[in-house]
Amino acid sequence: MEIIRKNRKMSPAPAKAKLRKSLLIKRDMKKNWFVYLLALPVIAWYLIFCYGPMWGVMIAFKDFKPLLGFGESDWVGFKHFIDFFQGPYFWRVVKNTLMLNVWALAFGFTAPIILALMLNEVRSSKFKRTVQTVTYMPHFISLVVVCGIIHIFTADEGIITQLLQFITGKEYSSLLGYSSFFRPIYTFSGIWQSIGWDSIIYLAAMSGIDPALYEAAEIDGVSRVKKMWYITLPQISPVIIILFIFAIGGLMSSGYEKIILLYNPLTYETADVIASYVYRRGLREASLSYSAAVGLISSIVNFGLLWVTNYIVKRRSETSLW
Repeated sequence: MEIIRKNRKMSPAPAKAKLRKSLLIKRDMKKNWFVYLLALPVIAWYLIFCYGPMWGVMIAFKDFKPLLGFGESDWVGFKHFIDFFQGPYFWRVVKNTLMLNVWALAFGFTAPIILALMLNEVRSSKFKRTVQTVTYMPHFISLVVVCGIIHIFTADEGIITQLLQFITGKEYSSLLGYSSFFRPIYTFSGIWQSIGWDSIIYLAAMSGIDPALYEAAEIDGVSRVKKMWYITLPQISPVIIILFIFAIGGLMSSGYEKIILLYNPLTYETADVIASYVYRRGLREASLSYSAAVGLISSIVNFGLLWVTNYIVKRRSETSLW
């Protein structure tokens, strides 16, 4: 009886806390109603275009026929998943996807950080603006135009092909016809296209560093390299960690647009990734259920990588996504 009485006495506390919390939320919504109103289109966009279509994932478990629709198509369970795992192209597309993203992580992730560090040390504002303008411009060029430029530069008489012939002393035809050259071309053209734009977030983080830290380091006679290593990098490390977690979470996904515009049957050995394989099977061969199953596997693996990376980073540092 005493325990019951104690529980009855303690029970109003959580209810009061919940009521207080709801009142604070209502008060904040009433005070900042315009901010919440601005957020409504964003919330509606995500609900309609991101969460709404998710029920269509069920076609991965069906033998989907467009004329029959979702409801009338035959249920096949995990048949398409098993076909993919046992298929002849499973290891090839998984390996190529991982390799392209590992190359991008090793070179493409670090390049904007290095550029931002160098720009942060530039004293001439005119030179700094010029470099920023030149490095930002490729980001605004259409991907089709970028791929056209790559095709021209790597053609038989292209400047990159001629330069490679001069360095190695070997004769080459179009470099995009060699499977061994696809990964370097894809990776470094991506760096050229995005290095300036991706460096903006790091420059913004550097602008928030307390100048007193640099002044104290200068008084102690610290060199520029050591200031970058011991002051700048630790101060922007939370931003680097967050972006690194996102990068790891996308290891099993690659944009199919650029790959489709650059690859050909001669380079399938190193260029064919999950996204391009889904494109060919889903749109060209009309295997919609099979391609949906492959895409679902990629999304699940990416989520697992994101969760594991965030868990490891959270245990070793104070920065994490959740």
